[in-house]
Amino acid sequence: MTETIVVGIDGSPESLAASDWAAQEAVRRHARLHLVHAWLWQPLAHPYIPDRQTESDRADEVLRRAETAVTAQHPDLPVSASVVSDAAVPALLRLAEEAGMLVIGTRGHGALLGFLLGSYGQQIIAAAPCPVVSVRRTAADAGLPRTGEIVVGQQGGVDESRAVLGFAFEAAAARGASLRVVRAWSLPPEYAYSPGSMWIAERFGGLEPYEKAAMEQALEPWRQKFPDVPVTEQVEMGSAGEVLLSAAAGAELLVVGRRVRHSAVGTRTGSVAHAALHHAPCPVAVVPHD
Repeated sequence: MTETIVVGIDGSPESLAASDWAAQEAVRRHARLHLVHAWLWQPLAHPYIPDRQTESDRADEVLRRAETAVTAQHPDLPVSASVVSDAAVPALLRLAEEAGMLVIGTRGHGALLGFLLGSYGQQIIAAAPCPVVSVRRTAADAGLPRTGEIVVGQQGGVDESRAVLGFAFEAAAARGASLRVVRAWSLPPEYAYSPGSMWIAERFGGLEPYEKAAMEQALEPWRQKFPDVPVTEQVEMGSAGEVLLSAAAGAELLVVGRRVRHSAVGTRTGSVAHAALHHAPCPVAVVPHD
């Protein structure tokens, strides 16, 4: 079955940048592209009462312009478009259940903006069952030099890394790009030392060789599946967010993971994904994993 990439549209430059990125990705992956504009009629208690038909026509026009721009650039790409009568968050989360990827636009280096405002974008990223790619316009506008690399943050073991590394290797293979795999580590706090943990570290010749061995083990199945993808391994001591952002300074795409979990106050993205989404100059893919 052909994969579908869903992109949210609101007519802003940020959402149009997202649709352009999503279209290029769909071409690379031989996927379908589905453009969505979520619009819910909600008359406001205000002296100006907008006409429902006028607002509906405006929603249709927003989507039509985006679809026209995409098809002009990619005439052979299968493209569909729909106006969904719902609020943006539930509409996109519902579509994400059947999508291979969800793409949204963001603005600047502050809170997530674009077609979703404030915490809404974070709600989408934290709760979507598929990978979500956040595309910001500033990197292209600033003309930042790109290395062509895909950068992915790797942590944990084989099982924890499976979804994140799988997405990163597929993205690199689709582009014919190289992949930089980054694993950050730090000294454990004093209370975390134990004879067992120190025995494991000594067995590998220290903590850094242990981290390198863990990365190699996680990478092995993906190297076999994608033998043509050049891989650079980077194991570095330091804050995971800082190390990853430094490595991704000139990247084409930064891929990070998000553990699927629920807290008492709702879903969360995690500190590394949060740092990447707010500060990385390139598109950021957040991949849910167990």
